[in-house]
Amino acid sequence: MRRIGYARVSTYEQNLDLQLTALRDAGCREIFTDQGISGASFDRPGLSDLLAALKPSDMLVVWRLDRLGRSLVELVRLVSQLGERQVEFRSLNEAIDTSSPGGRLLFHLLAAMAEFERSLISERTRAGMAAAQARGKHIGRQPALNIEQRRAARFEIEKPGADLAAIANRYGVHPRTLRRVVKQC
Repeated sequence: MRRIGYARVSTYEQNLDLQLTALRDAGCREIFTDQGISGASFDRPGLSDLLAALKPSDMLVVWRLDRLGRSLVELVRLVSQLGERQVEFRSLNEAIDTSSPGGRLLFHLLAAMAEFERSLISERTRAGMAAAQARGKHIGRQPALNIEQRRAARFEIEKPGADLAAIANRYGVHPRTLRRVVKQC
């Protein structure tokens, strides 16, 4: 099994040495890095190169989970994708090793917690939207035209020889949008 490491620091002032030493001690002969890049995004050059280099039966090793990424949901998705590619995953500090039954259990617990977190966020969002609607707040995109603009546009469209495209252009909307919103008034 080929062990490939990944190390990341968020700023150029930070040092990769601690991670690199731990990854070499864990048997990584090849290590990909990202320096000065936040873990919030999973679009990083070193990570992209690493993911392209991984082959079935390889193991991706990180010093800590947060070096791979900050979002638990995205971490779970990434590690699941690795599993589908028959690539194992190991986090040295959290003792997660998907090549062992205990490591897979811990990973699945993390996955369940991530799903629970997504559900809570969704539930809170729906509750917040319902409360805002109850207070009379508009939810969603703002209308393309306000009520006065709709009435004026409808009046213009109903004139003989009206040019729908020109009217829509004057209001800064697409003709289909204009046709739809004037039907609403």
